[in-house]
Amino acid sequence: MSITRVDVVVLTFDPSPGMLEDAIRSLLDHTPSGGDTAVRIHVVDNGRRGADLLAAATWDGRPLDEMVDVTVTDHNGGYAGGMNVGIDAAVDDDADVIVLLNDDVIVTDGWLTAILAEFSADDVGAVQPLLVTPGGTEINSAGVVLDRFGAGRDRLRGDAVAAAGLDAVDIDVFTGGALALSRAFVDDVGRFDERFFLYYEDVDLALRGRRSGWRYRLAPTSLVEHRGSATTADLGDRVVFLRERNRLWSVAMHGPASQIARASWLSVRRLRHAPQRVHARALLHGVVGGG
Repeated sequence: MSITRVDVVVLTFDPSPGMLEDAIRSLLDHTPSGGDTAVRIHVVDNGRRGADLLAAATWDGRPLDEMVDVTVTDHNGGYAGGMNVGIDAAVDDDADVIVLLNDDVIVTDGWLTAILAEFSADDVGAVQPLLVTPGGTEINSAGVVLDRFGAGRDRLRGDAVAAAGLDAVDIDVFTGGALALSRAFVDDVGRFDERFFLYYEDVDLALRGRRSGWRYRLAPTSLVEHRGSATTADLGDRVVFLRERNRLWSVAMHGPASQIARASWLSVRRLRHAPQRVHARALLHGVVGGG
């Protein structure tokens, strides 16, 4: 696959001061410029604070908002809606590869080169870098694995970075925290399902792509540090609701009957635990809205 244009989409919503700015500075510091591949950075702000922070910050003596394209959405569409805005812009820009990043990551030297190398095979639709903790001591995510209840967990989380090895490998499901998609994949599979809003929208996209025959790769020499965002912490019980409801939706859309039964039974068991009303609402919406 010939790659002449890459669009990097960074999604933000009410970031802590310094977090988004550091993410953009790391991209400017560590992303190759010039050569045969043009790279464009596009920030999608689901709120308003991110755009204001970029306007007040600098890189190499220039305002950060002059170094990137910024789109402020008219509402908070969650991860799915915000990233779809960025994907649409990248498609309009005729990008060959679309990189999706959360605002709480820091990229390191060589991160993009290692990712792009994995798109040499035409059936590779997505490549994930190795997400690591700040300082690069432990793995945060080497892909996602789904258990028999349809719950996702980060592969190799907490292991030493060396556990991922140096050779790229196939993974079944990717995480949306740091991810590159080929344009052909986007044209074929589509965008994130905005009904999910937050959580499991990446799982849904990955499973839809696998049904269409696409393959996903982990590029372990592409290191992206994941700081962890405070945004979801502010959502409180809504996080519990979205995770539980969306897990049920994902299983209903993609799982066999046996997994759907196990996933539903797990939700029933969780009714015994706090917050009971949130679990009950998630079960109701998960069963009614799935499919």
